[in-house]
Order: sequence, then structure tokens, then C-alpha cells
Amino acid sequence: MQHRLKQRIMALCESVLAICLADSRPRQSTHRSTRTHGRAIFSNGVSTLPSVIAAALILAACHQPAAQAENWPRFRGTNGTGVSDLSGVPTEWTEDDYEWVVSLPGIGHASPVVWDDALFITTGDEDGLRTLYRLDASTGEQVWSRSERLDTNHLHVKNSYASSTPAVDGERVYVIHADFDQQWVIAYTMDGEEVWRYDVGPFVCQHGQGVSPIVYNETLIVANDQREPGVSSLLAFDRRTGDVIWQSPRESREVSYSTPFVLERADHDPQLICLSGVSGLTGYDPETGEELWTTPEMPLRTVACPVYGNGLILASCGSGGIGKYLMAVDPDAADGTAATLKYERLQAETLNYVPTPIVLGEYVYLWCDRGMICCVEMATGRTAWKERIGGNYSGSPILIDGYLYCMSEEGEVVVVEASPEFTGQKSSPLGVGSHSTPAVGNGRVYFRGFDRLACLKAGPQAAAGN
Repeated sequence: MQHRLKQRIMALCESVLAICLADSRPRQSTHRSTRTHGRAIFSNGVSTLPSVIAAALILAACHQPAAQAENWPRFRGTNGTGVSDLSGVPTEWTEDDYEWVVSLPGIGHASPVVWDDALFITTGDEDGLRTLYRLDASTGEQVWSRSERLDTNHLHVKNSYASSTPAVDGERVYVIHADFDQQWVIAYTMDGEEVWRYDVGPFVCQHGQGVSPIVYNETLIVANDQREPGVSSLLAFDRRTGDVIWQSPRESREVSYSTPFVLERADHDPQLICLSGVSGLTGYDPETGEELWTTPEMPLRTVACPVYGNGLILASCGSGGIGKYLMAVDPDAADGTAATLKYERLQAETLNYVPTPIVLGEYVYLWCDRGMICCVEMATGRTAWKERIGGNYSGSPILIDGYLYCMSEEGEVVVVEASPEFTGQKSSPLGVGSHSTPAVGNGRVYFRGFDRLACLKAGPQAAAGN
């Protein structure tokens, strides 16, 4: 009831805002992007400032978060932890148990993002067309789509033209589309109106683009780690206008596919944590872009995101489909420029490369690319258990109600309890292969395959209001 009332109030407020802004709201259609490197293009004009201010105040007063609804605003959910508070999700099911399954044009590996009843997902066609879709999160029905026609470019066999997961903040959805000549960061309203776009410049790499944007407070943050000298950087945009708030240069070696997160703790200033091979782990002030500390470089490419737990940040790298090096650092033991290395792991068979780990309590769960799971004591790096579960994995696990859920390349959803002792595994069919990571919202879990999206609804134990 509370969630439905909130939706009605929000609809009324948004109607008032729409009336005030009705003078000019151009709609973007499929078009060839025009290059304007390093300049934001702001798409919406307004003519009556008092009306806009009044409408904004009304909307702000109405826009209170729904306490009973879980949003999934970026890759791996809130702050990239991969942890959901949903309950009532089965650990084993059949294809008939999905609430709905919808086909998706083209191919994609990006995860869905969810805000209230809006689900966003991207796809890519072989001819270079990249498309952002908004679906109804409850039914899977398409609400709108927006496409960009870019050039084709070489891709890794496990990459696609839609591997970057969008970010959403309830007001706008943000997406990255790139080819060798341009890398567009584009913001749309929840109704699909283009607000702004910014061309970061050429994106030259051997495997294609794949890093995802994140929203932090009033900024949209994009890590742009490339192989060409002098072009790598970390950028923070004003999420409303697309203006560059700050830009920090970074070293270049090979493209990194690791998405940053913001480390927020009581009695500590927030830190933006970024990872690449040549720069290692780096902590930044998320408000200014100032570098706070760094580690030595990683020996190989970084794909998985760094994770935090028990006072340590873990990061890994690898090549050839396997992880080959993992390090744990203490960001609080820095001497002003370098964080303290606590331990390393070098066992290739028991290290993750592409999948990002999950931290729960005193343990971190390394879901490895070639079908091995390792439960590791976060503080010491000691292995509590390791088990071969079979399959190959290019997506990351998420944690729901104490269980890890991960999709295999072969089209199985594997579920393992996140416990200091291995208790077995369960597998359920997706029906198609996947390189994606599950998402959660509206009392549902969304599993993205190469060309389809499946929705599994939680049972009666799900959180009230979902």
C-alpha cells in the first residue's frame, strides 16, 4: 500500500514538472553520432526559471525513497557489493518457474539495472547498433528504446557491443557506447529524453569496451583506462548537466574492465577505489579527484572489481581465462602515498579473473572462471574450503539471503551457500548461455542470457511491499 501511494504521489509531482518544462523536450532517435571530443552537449532547454524551481521543489518534496523496495542502480547493485536483502528466492527451479522470459535483439553481456518499476538493459547488433531499452520490471514489456549507430570494431570472443552496465539514479539513466573513434557517455531521463552527452574520445583496444559508470552523490564517475599513452583518466561528471567536475590522469598499459566503488566508513572520509594493471589499486578523493594513495602495479590485466571487507581491499588480475595474482591491502595503513600490502595469493586454479568476489562476514568467496569456488578468510588469505562446481564463468555471483547465485557460460544458474563449510550446490536452467551478472529488484531476480532476460519472482518470504 505504501509503495503504491508513493507511486501515485510521484506520478502527480512528475506531471506538474512536465507541465512546467513542456516548452521544449526534444526526443532523440537512432542517429549517427557527431564527434565533439571533450565537450558536453546539453539537450534540454528551459524558458521559465521560476516554474522550474517551483516544480523542482515539489518533486523534491515528493521524492522520498521507498523503504520497502530494493533498487539495483549499477553493476552488482548498491555500491557494487553484489549483496541483496531480498528473501524468499528459491535455490532450485525449472524453466517453467520463471515469471516471464523476454527475447532481446542482438547480443549483450551487460547486467540489468532496476529502479522501482523501471528496468534498463543494453544490446548490441553485429552491424554496430547499440541500444538501451527500458522494460517494465514487473512484466518485461518494452517501454522505450534509444539507439546509437557506431562503427564495428574488434571484440574479444567473450565481449559484445553491450558489455557496459548502465547506471540509474531515479532521475536519469546513464550509458556508455564506444568504438575506436569515440566513447559516448549519455544521460537520458527515465522517460527516454536525452539530457546530455559527452564524448570522452577514441577508445582503442584489442578487446572492446566494457567498464561501467557509477553514480556518487551529484556526480557520474567513469574510469577510462586504455592502452594508448596519455589518454587514460578518471572522470567525474555533473550527473545533471554532463559538465566535467574533475578529471584525473592515469597511466596506460592495457585496458582495464574493472568498475570502481566508493569506500564509505564511519569516522573516515570516503575514498573512490579504482583498479587497473599499470596503476594497481588507487584511492581518490571522490569530491576532487585527488589521489590519496596507490599500490605497485599489477602484473596482468584487471577485469574483476575490487572488493572491501574486514578492513582490507582485495584485487586480482589474470590472463588466458584464469586469475593469476590477488593482493589484499590496508587503505588505512598508508604512509601518505602507498597502501600496505597484507598478503598475496598466487594459486592460479583458485583465483578469480573475470568474476568479482563476494564478501560476507569474515570470508570472501572467490568464484573462479573455470568452475572452482574458494572460501577464503578475508583477514589472513587462508583457504577455508575449495570445491569444483563445473562450468565456465564470465559473470559475477551475487548474494541473496546467504546464497551465492552465478550464471555459467553454458546456461546454468549455480547456487552455493555462502558458508565457512561447503554444503553442496544446486543448478537450475537458464536456457541460454550467459556472460552476465544477475540483478535484483521489485521482489524479483533477473538473469540475463546472451539474447534473453528471465525473471524469477521471490516467494511469500520476500520483503513486504515487493
